[in-house]
Amino acid sequence: MQRDIKSILNPALQNIATYKVEGGQQAEIKLNQNESPIDVPMWLKEEITSEFIKEPWNRYPDILPYRGMQAYADFLGVSADSVMMSNGSNEMLYTIFLACLGPGRKILIPDPSFSLYEKIALLLQSRIVSVPMLPGLEFDTDAILKAARDEQVDFIVLSTPNNPTSKSLSFDEVRLIAESSDALVLVDEAYIEFSRQRSVLQLIDGLPNLVVLRTMSKALALAGIRIGFAIANPILMAELAKPKIPFASSRLAEITLTRVLANYSLVTDAVSFILHERDLLYRELLAIDGIEPFESDTNFLIIRIKDAGEVFKSLQSDGILVRNVSGYKLMDNCLRFNVGLVEENRRLIEKLRTI
Repeated sequence: MQRDIKSILNPALQNIATYKVEGGQQAEIKLNQNESPIDVPMWLKEEITSEFIKEPWNRYPDILPYRGMQAYADFLGVSADSVMMSNGSNEMLYTIFLACLGPGRKILIPDPSFSLYEKIALLLQSRIVSVPMLPGLEFDTDAILKAARDEQVDFIVLSTPNNPTSKSLSFDEVRLIAESSDALVLVDEAYIEFSRQRSVLQLIDGLPNLVVLRTMSKALALAGIRIGFAIANPILMAELAKPKIPFASSRLAEITLTRVLANYSLVTDAVSFILHERDLLYRELLAIDGIEPFESDTNFLIIRIKDAGEVFKSLQSDGILVRNVSGYKLMDNCLRFNVGLVEENRRLIEKLRTI
């Protein structure tokens, strides 16, 4: 072959990189991926696996996981044709972006935000309209409204509460953005269970351009099972479903979802614990000289420190894995860590006091 292999691939690959987690995914105290510190209890895992083992493994699952979609629709109190389930919310992001973007189309992304938004948009050769956060990492709602209008964007993605900043838009701000724009508005509510703000789910029937994204990886502690959802009015959902990969969600995911929803008190108890520990961590961090913590609306906290790179390495050497998010706009020398178990949080604070 005479041609450079890169010349026959999507040219957008030259502008993106493979996804990596700095520091890896194994540590004595792992706080770098915004996971729940509380696993699904063994008795419930046994119930789930005892049901799954009866399934025929030689047969494909349903084209779409209709039983899981019905279960989540019933849980939310919406119609089943308003719901689509995916193999994690990341797969749903690819599905929705494929349905909405393409060469030359414009997407508005507040910056910084979840890195996958930009990656998929670049792959689809779309034009990114970036709107910086305010210096305190809050959303600049006026700037979003102005950019959406002036640039006549086709698509707006709002991670609220936002990863990596931990800040949220209010219910009224999201509604204003969606009402004021002719663009499709995707609201990623991955961390909504930890938020002081209301979900905008109730707006889907009145706003035909609104899509809500949910994940079961955070509050529901199912990151290893890979379950995500999109919720929108049925007319829009029927169009978004067209590029969806068939057979992508397993029966194990459906059974797990159904059983966890049936025992949702486990989730509410875990969220209560995480919120209590989050507030305690924030107060402890405020008392440490040289550390600037940001008030959080998620299950993780952001701190600004003198030398984030060195602190990251020092923590890692003590078996504590956090995320260095200094590469994001406005987040120089910032570290991010999710709330852990009581002892994990205590050890983190003790180590930070010595740095």
